[in-house]
Amino acid sequence: MSADEQPSLHVPVLLDRVVELLGPACAVEGAVLMDCTLGLAGHTLAMLGAHPGLRVVGLDRDPDARAEAARRIAAAGHADRVTLVPAVFDELADVLTDLGIDEVQGILFDLGVSSLQLDRPDRGFSYSTDAPLDMRMDPAGPRTAADVVNTYSRGELTRVLKVYGEERFAGRIAAAIERERAREPFTTTARLAELVREAIPAATRRTGGHPAKRTFQALRIEVNDELGVLTRVLPAALEALAVGGRLAVITFHSLEDRIVKQALALGATDATPPGMPVPMPEHAPTLRLLTRGGEAPSDEETAANPRAASARVRAAERTRRAS
Repeated sequence: MSADEQPSLHVPVLLDRVVELLGPACAVEGAVLMDCTLGLAGHTLAMLGAHPGLRVVGLDRDPDARAEAARRIAAAGHADRVTLVPAVFDELADVLTDLGIDEVQGILFDLGVSSLQLDRPDRGFSYSTDAPLDMRMDPAGPRTAADVVNTYSRGELTRVLKVYGEERFAGRIAAAIERERAREPFTTTARLAELVREAIPAATRRTGGHPAKRTFQALRIEVNDELGVLTRVLPAALEALAVGGRLAVITFHSLEDRIVKQALALGATDATPPGMPVPMPEHAPTLRLLTRGGEAPSDEETAANPRAASARVRAAERTRRAS
């Protein structure tokens, strides 16, 4: 199937649950939803269809994704209700200021790599086809996966693979990369994927999916500063929520989920100083958790869309403004 046909295969993850979680806040006439990871607009289209009075501000750093999203939104007849912005989502506060929006009723993050990026081999995100070793969500970004693989020290590579990929053989893979790049720099995904496969013990390769999966995840996170962007944006996103507004975050690995869990738990905790005889209203929680931990997709959804298997969603509602 050609690259141009691939976006039609896009299946939004946890779609029904996201619509359910964000619905009460977005049902108000004139409500604004920030879709901070617009992608192919699957969640946005569902929300627009469910709430005729809703407006959406859609952010995405990927020009291919924005173009395809714009086409889909226009085809559904919603172009006049959506503002598309070329931005990384940690620019959320600046985007709202530029648009003259003080607060929003809904915020959605669907983290990780999009279907469009995975399904277009030339973007270099996939280990299953040979392509340039790129992995930039913004093709104009300053650093590619090839830059990381060819210029980071063995110690830096080990850290990236171990921390971001949770790769137990990070040291072995980094050593193999260092040895092989001295012979010839890495430029393609296939050569790197094969090196990773050879660096991992044969017994380990028999389970757990493709041996290069964790390495490619780690490089993608490093190239796009995904965890740094997420850590920076969550306080700004929560501050942008109106009272009664709701935020939902879909994560795909434990590192993302831990960052989201901690941020939401902080807002949902009474901060009355220790030793005070009673809770103090000004230190009451500012958030109400809407999910019990990170909710996973149903078995039915995972069977229909294997990419949803590792997804988790957490959500919270803004209950009051901080004093």
